[in-house]
Amino acid sequence: MQEQALIRRNRTGITLFVIVAMTFMATLDSSIVNVVLPTMAEKMNVPLSSIEWVVASYSIIICSTLLFFGRLGDIIGKSNVFQWGTVLFTLASLLCGLCQSFTSLIICRFIQGIGASAYMANNQGIITSLFSKEGRGKALGILVASVALGTMIGPPAGGFIVSVLNWNFIFWINVPIGIAVFLMGLNYLPKSTRTNEQMDKMGATLQFGGTVLLFVALIEAQKIGFTNPYILMTILLSLLLIAWFIRFEKKQSQPLLELTIFINMHFSLNLICALTSFICIAASIILLPFYLQDTLKLTSAQTGLFMMISPFILAILSPLSGTLSDKIGSEIMSLIGLLFMGSGFFLMSRLYEHSSFVSCALSVSIMAVGQALFQPANNSLIMSASPRDKLGIVGSISSLVRNLGQIVGITLSTTLLYGFMSWKIRYPVSDYVKGRDDVFVYGMNHVYFILLAICCLGASLTAARLYHVKATSKR
Repeated sequence: MQEQALIRRNRTGITLFVIVAMTFMATLDSSIVNVVLPTMAEKMNVPLSSIEWVVASYSIIICSTLLFFGRLGDIIGKSNVFQWGTVLFTLASLLCGLCQSFTSLIICRFIQGIGASAYMANNQGIITSLFSKEGRGKALGILVASVALGTMIGPPAGGFIVSVLNWNFIFWINVPIGIAVFLMGLNYLPKSTRTNEQMDKMGATLQFGGTVLLFVALIEAQKIGFTNPYILMTILLSLLLIAWFIRFEKKQSQPLLELTIFINMHFSLNLICALTSFICIAASIILLPFYLQDTLKLTSAQTGLFMMISPFILAILSPLSGTLSDKIGSEIMSLIGLLFMGSGFFLMSRLYEHSSFVSCALSVSIMAVGQALFQPANNSLIMSASPRDKLGIVGSISSLVRNLGQIVGITLSTTLLYGFMSWKIRYPVSDYVKGRDDVFVYGMNHVYFILLAICCLGASLTAARLYHVKATSKR
């Protein structure tokens, strides 16, 4: 009996490794490309304003197809979709490395994003179905740690590869890993069960169109401004498609997005709290490099090492906090995490032009500890509150919220930053004003104070949820 339990536990551990490996690879692929963009622009003779689409195309296609693949996982089996995603991602990685033109590279990045979306939409669902409530927090914590490790390792790995090899190798390193993961998945991923439900093709089309148009508008608005008529028209069209999508879904017997799952207030509150945290983290990450390099005068290498603090803490603490949340309760752990994050943002709002490296590192570390405490616990709450036959779509919603929070956070932080800077200097600015470090710090401090307010909102919702859970348990 003990031997069978040990074998089952070992198989579950290998299955978790397969899922975590692909998640790590997808995150690594996102972060490793950023460092190589200048080299790629030079080699393919493309301006920097266009080369960013190497990153944007990957992110946009993931966001716009997550719901589709999550729903597909519920219909034909999460493991099947995960495996097909692994194959497509690996093949597209090979093709990206073979590309010599900018257009072909963008097309292959779209294909690569589709593959990444397929397994990202189903990884949390597979984990939730494999692990009981007691071990779920730890498993999801390991998943969060893999994301942090991919973020941390990507930039230095990309820099090293480009220094000794051609930029194409940043994509080719995915190929052997993808093949190995696929072969292991054949033996260790849980067997998929198919249902007789149908795919909501119209809903998928509306959601795809609305999401693509919205994210394209948000990205391009960073260059030409939100008041540009084309940007305004694109945003309006995207919102109309999204509104049409929601109205259409309400009438479907087998919708792409089961809107009734949002009736569960615990589930909806968990998603809102997740969204607030991702907005805050993304907004902070986009501000820090400017402060470190332009205000504190750190070199690029020093800034790169500094930016590893947060993912390093996440990689170490996330599995531990996941285990702890299984013991003391995910609601309490989520609240503690948000309070830590808020404390970090408060300290960062007090930084100034001559702050020490240590004080800045301490502020970032406290914020990262909060993130490590919050994410595994909140992920466990989200997945635990969903029906087992909807784990695929719920996992994709969770991933979509993360990506949406990142884009909103970046857009919000830059918009607010330049607004406050313009107010301080009394004329419109859209860049760092050389020789006026005080102007940037003024804008940065106010942005962090707003992030503190957003974080406090999430903490208040979490506290209200915790109070409701305790009140209900006493009845």
